[in-house]
Amino acid sequence: MPSSPTTGRRTVRTPRPGPVDGTVALRRLYLARFAFALLWAALLLPNAAEVGPLTAALLVLYPLVDVAAAVIDARSSRATGVTPGLYATIVLGGFAAVGLVVVLGSGVPAVLRVWGAWAVVAGVAQLVVALRRRAAGGQGAMIASGSLSVVAGASFVLMASGGEASLTGVAGYALLGGVFFLVSALRLGRVASA
Repeated sequence: MPSSPTTGRRTVRTPRPGPVDGTVALRRLYLARFAFALLWAALLLPNAAEVGPLTAALLVLYPLVDVAAAVIDARSSRATGVTPGLYATIVLGGFAAVGLVVVLGSGVPAVLRVWGAWAVVAGVAQLVVALRRRAAGGQGAMIASGSLSVVAGASFVLMASGGEASLTGVAGYALLGGVFFLVSALRLGRVASA
């Protein structure tokens, strides 16, 4: 330990969190997102035909978990410059949750419209964050996920105008998103161990 020439006391330097620390935190968050998406989709799928109490709770919970994950991510990513995209995710998820609460009693097509609109704008925000973060590694799946979210969201809006609307696609959307989180977490694991 270095000592101060004037006092003779030793100074202790606390290491600053480095990119590997951020990678480990992001990997844990992505693994948690995968586990949540898997469980969420498994609970929604058998109840996808109508908006009952469990389905309603699950629908509102999903964007709120997205908000919580973005808050955690923003706190651990302040130095990386991706926080504006994460703040957008927080705001968009909050609006989505409120929008879903408002339309839950209006049936599946109304839910699909709100969910679809949210998936489009949240996908754009995820894409921006992943592109800004790509130098850290493990973001290819997040770039694909954000891009597919935009397409899926538009399809949900179109599906709402069709004949028999179902939330089955929403469960699949969450499951696929979870798989993308898992792929990114595995890639980040390689980055952290390199």
